[in-house]
Amino acid sequence: MTDNYDDILAHMVAVARRAGVLTQGYFQRHRELEIGVKGPGDFVSDADRESEQLIRAELLGAYPDWSFTGEEFAPVEGSDREHRWLVDPIDGTTNFLNGLDYTITIALRRGNQTMCGLIYNPVVDEMFTAIKGQGARLNGEPMRVSASTVVAMMCVGTGLPTPNLSLYPGAYQRLDAIRAPIGAVRIIGSAALSCAFVACGRLTGYFEETGFVDTAGGILMVQEAGGVVTDWWGRGPEHFERSGVLLVANQATHAFLRPHLDPVPPKNPA
Repeated sequence: MTDNYDDILAHMVAVARRAGVLTQGYFQRHRELEIGVKGPGDFVSDADRESEQLIRAELLGAYPDWSFTGEEFAPVEGSDREHRWLVDPIDGTTNFLNGLDYTITIALRRGNQTMCGLIYNPVVDEMFTAIKGQGARLNGEPMRVSASTVVAMMCVGTGLPTPNLSLYPGAYQRLDAIRAPIGAVRIIGSAALSCAFVACGRLTGYFEETGFVDTAGGILMVQEAGGVVTDWWGRGPEHFERSGVLLVANQATHAFLRPHLDPVPPKNPA
């Protein structure tokens, strides 16, 4: 069992860049793509599937015993259940289909810990990376969460799900509760990229109900960049990893947002 993830991350970066080339080929002609509908507001394209197939072949080719969970196909259960890849081949598919920024996300779990992760935005060639205990980087340069503590200067990311995709209703009420005091609300359209933007200080915080496969790497980045990660009620990974109800922020923004999002936690948390 390895404790050195530098070479593994370097391989992940190379794989993500290859997936970036593949998806950019589709992105340049996004209006022509054949789109299948998985559900309301949740689209899938050939680009998603081919990107995941490429990433899976590359990673399992290099680490054949490890397990793999992606967004588009059934999980692969390797003989080594301790190590598992979490992959979203295109996070922000609706962005992708409309010519907006999207990401490729890869994270490596060992047991219940995320050991390293990346979020790659091929549109602007930004590679966000993190290794547990070694900090977070953007294109090789260290990144830190925003140092801003002034509520009126906070820039917060979120999403606005359709009603049938929201387990916790009241998205617009939560938005209304925070939008007046803070500086700005931004909807990035990719959960992974929103986490990366918190880690590098472009957003002071982000909250949404989303998938853990999308955000595992971004959560690690925020933590390694000095941020706070909980669910909306201040609870740890035993809750947000299962429910997807996520709040990532610098210290000041977390302290401001937490009581505004939902005052009462669910009686039967996921």
